[in-house]
Amino acid sequence: MTLNNELQTISMSKDKYKVRNWKEYNEGLKKRGSLKLWVRSDIAEHWNYQGNKKRGGQQQYSDMAIELCLIVRKVYHLPLRQTEGFMNSYFDQSGLNFKAPDYTTLSKRSGSLAVQLSAANKGGITDIVVDSTGLKVYGEGEWKVRKHGAGKHRTWMKMHLAVDETSQQIQAVTLSTNAVDDATEVDALLNQIEQPISSFKGDGAYDKSKVRKQLYEKNIQQVIPPQNNAVVSKSAPLYLQQRDQAIHSIALIGRAEWKKQKNYHQRSKSETAMFRYKIIIGNTLCARKTKNQQTEARIGCKILNITLQTIKPKSIKVA
Repeated sequence: MTLNNELQTISMSKDKYKVRNWKEYNEGLKKRGSLKLWVRSDIAEHWNYQGNKKRGGQQQYSDMAIELCLIVRKVYHLPLRQTEGFMNSYFDQSGLNFKAPDYTTLSKRSGSLAVQLSAANKGGITDIVVDSTGLKVYGEGEWKVRKHGAGKHRTWMKMHLAVDETSQQIQAVTLSTNAVDDATEVDALLNQIEQPISSFKGDGAYDKSKVRKQLYEKNIQQVIPPQNNAVVSKSAPLYLQQRDQAIHSIALIGRAEWKKQKNYHQRSKSETAMFRYKIIIGNTLCARKTKNQQTEARIGCKILNITLQTIKPKSIKVA
């Protein structure tokens, strides 16, 4: 078989899908760019700071005002200075007698901002899929690096996501350095999720005793494939029983069939969430301080949740 015939065979066998709700989906995509989606109707009531006064300089803007500006910044991909100008022009055209926070205030306040992910709460029990991805910090263009070399030492941060298997809403997010392994962030992710968790799906990076112990203590089903050379534990503690059962099942029916029975393929939805983040939000972090970067990542995840609540494509497989 020639190369062209092989490529043709692969393209013919690839599954194709058709969007059933294209009209509604098209209108929803337009709505995502509207300021009405991001600016609350009661903005005038909550724009100024209304908390207790402290000694020294007083805060002028509420947390909602700071968060709104940071959301607008990420949605429209604006630097902080342009975000300030954008919001001031919006107030001028809307006839609102408000002034946007300056870019210095946005930078300082973002480090201590508590951002809620605004994930749709379906109620009841949730199944989560977990994974991580890298976000560039001070990244230079790939072409420039290949052509002239890196101008300075480049680094990246690791974003860890816990995604609801059914709704694909991001339930929890943490940001760590690239030296932290995925298993270390599991406890921090689980503590962010208030509703009961039925199952935890993750790749082999989460096949660690500390992870399985945390899941066992929270009564969460462990859908984590053991490593290829895994053996049954000798001491057999309770939190490793599900791992031992998985090893036995894989030996009997094979790894592929075990994954099918456990619906392990649903874990790819965490990778889909990361792909959406990098396409819609971007694959770089603009902030320089770690706390600001953590806020920036949470802002990006909140935007993804809101856009997914606005409209979601309904696809069917085409024969």
